[in-house]
Amino acid sequence: MSSKVKNTVIILIILIGIVIGGGLFNYVLLKGKIEDREQKIKDLKLYQLDTDDLVMQLAHLKKRVAQLDSILANRKYNIPYNLPQSDFFDFINQVSYSFSPLSYVNIEYKEMEVTDHFNIYHYALTGIAEYNDLNRLIYAIEESKLLKKISGVDITNNVKVEEDGTPHYLVNYKFEVSVYFSNDDRFYVKEYTENSLEPNPAYDIFYPLIRNEIPPNKEGLLDVQTANLLALIPDGAFLADSKGNTYLLWEGDQVYLGYLTNINYQTNEVNFVLNKGGVIETITLQLDRKKVE
Repeated sequence: MSSKVKNTVIILIILIGIVIGGGLFNYVLLKGKIEDREQKIKDLKLYQLDTDDLVMQLAHLKKRVAQLDSILANRKYNIPYNLPQSDFFDFINQVSYSFSPLSYVNIEYKEMEVTDHFNIYHYALTGIAEYNDLNRLIYAIEESKLLKKISGVDITNNVKVEEDGTPHYLVNYKFEVSVYFSNDDRFYVKEYTENSLEPNPAYDIFYPLIRNEIPPNKEGLLDVQTANLLALIPDGAFLADSKGNTYLLWEGDQVYLGYLTNINYQTNEVNFVLNKGGVIETITLQLDRKKVE
């Protein structure tokens, strides 16, 4: 074999060795390092301090947050995030602000219950209220946007009579309220609209059908039970009570405990309907025949 051929073979062997060595170095020894560097480059590009890209990312994230908030805000109830104890006191004060002077609410904080997914504040509410005020209080707690639930309700009737004899039919109440909140802000809605907390009118189930207490005649209306019919005029009647006070009344006018319902000019009489503590009574006053003559 000539020296030229030998040199060619040696060069080919050297080239093959260089190729094999370079392949092993690049694709075996440096493979993990290259992939790691490429991943770092991708991460750096993702969080690169490019103002335009950051603004676009911020706008996209804000849009996504608004979408999630709208979904959560449309739910009838929400569980708030890290709710302070004072929030429930403020809520009750706002609801009871328009209550009657005869109605009041006492709030007692009892304990906090910790569960796997959320926490619960337990409160005890006691007091005396008019039926409509109590109905408004219970409805507001149950229908509030921030989840609250009532349990252990105990109510009894209460009658308060003022010095002038005016009766007030009230309700003694006692119940417990559970207020829910979470330490996880995944479902937290910062901006929300409170549900409607005004209930529909309800019949007072504690108002007695037959009452011993009769309201006093504060307005100085005609007391039909002691009245006399003095004269009839067109579309009206002239009456006097036992104290000598005179009244000119027309059909539909109010009297003590009732109304003047009818004036009969044919029989010279007037008819009244009275409500005496739940007992409906009709009274007729006739004109004296001597006065008619």
